[in-house]
Amino acid sequence: MFINNSIYCDNILIVTGESSGDILASYLLKGLRQEGCNWPVWGIGGQRLSALGMECVENIDNLAVRGYAEVLPALPRLWLMRRTLMAQAAQRRPRVCITVDAPDFNLTLAAKLKSMGIPTIHFISPSIWAWRRERLINIKSAIDTMLCVFPHEVSLYHAVGMRAQYVGHPMAQAIPLTINRVKAKQNLCDLLLDINQTKLIPSIITLVAMLPGSRETELNYIFPKQLAAATLLLKKNIHLYFVVPIVSDSLMLQAQKYLAKYPDLPLTLLRGQAELVLAAADIGLIASGTATLEAALYRLPMVICYNMPHTSWLIMRRKNYLPWVGLPNILYQESIVPELLQNAATPAALAEAIWSLLQDTQRIVLMREKFSILHQRLYCDTQSLAARAVIRQCIS
Repeated sequence: MFINNSIYCDNILIVTGESSGDILASYLLKGLRQEGCNWPVWGIGGQRLSALGMECVENIDNLAVRGYAEVLPALPRLWLMRRTLMAQAAQRRPRVCITVDAPDFNLTLAAKLKSMGIPTIHFISPSIWAWRRERLINIKSAIDTMLCVFPHEVSLYHAVGMRAQYVGHPMAQAIPLTINRVKAKQNLCDLLLDINQTKLIPSIITLVAMLPGSRETELNYIFPKQLAAATLLLKKNIHLYFVVPIVSDSLMLQAQKYLAKYPDLPLTLLRGQAELVLAAADIGLIASGTATLEAALYRLPMVICYNMPHTSWLIMRRKNYLPWVGLPNILYQESIVPELLQNAATPAALAEAIWSLLQDTQRIVLMREKFSILHQRLYCDTQSLAARAVIRQCIS
């Protein structure tokens, strides 16, 4: 298959890999519309991109696989998805392919599309500053322009002669610099009242946000430990209420099965509503990933946790350059947020970490101050900057 460089149709291919990528890509698509680019958009996305008019030929749930051992059973399906996208791209001839996150799938796809003459842009740099820096060579061969959301990333790409631009982090633009936590908490309590028909009194209830991850494997490994930790926390303070935003219907069904083992636990699963939960909660128990940065931008004191299959953990630990996995700690290069990973992430340890943080008012204040500074550093007109970079690529 080959596409002549001078023969394109006015459409854009976007490929996201998970719910966080769906959110990030939606900001970019809004920016394109604001800049007057109204070309049809198609590809792999979720509810947010679909709501903006993107034609989703595949849903992101079919691509949300993480780790090493976990990906093996999914390989035939992923290969078929990639071949299908390539065939459709050969037929539709998009002016550009924008891949968002999911580098293991997207960079291979982008390399093949680039060889067909389709310009490629990747939004959200892979964490080459944290692990697997050897990927730079493959990234350069696959991607024409890298859109970076952290300032320190640009120099890494320029050093190998690659086009890269810092556009700020879209969540820093989307989330208000000042959070009205009292109003958000009242709105969340009203929502919980409507769902549960149970009166929650904001003045005496401590709301705990629990985010177990956006993939099925993450939920299976992390959520049971979070639930067990919640039961231990209730023994220390009965005035706790747990709220868990779930990103998809399939994950909601899985989460309900785990929650059924704890019928008396004061906990509500919400379909979506992560922004409201993070803005309203008093403290968070958050699975490592983009959600930790989102929680930080909402000034939410938190404990970071993660657990995965043992084989994947051993492989990732050997390749990691940094002593942290949580984005707030990585961006500050210091241990601002407690991290409990793998064998250390026991229910007892998670409960104790949350309880200790709740008792440490000074640390909570300091954490929120650090998060505020981080928000200001990452704040840019990301939608416009990213959209203009895409448009320049299309007309160059």
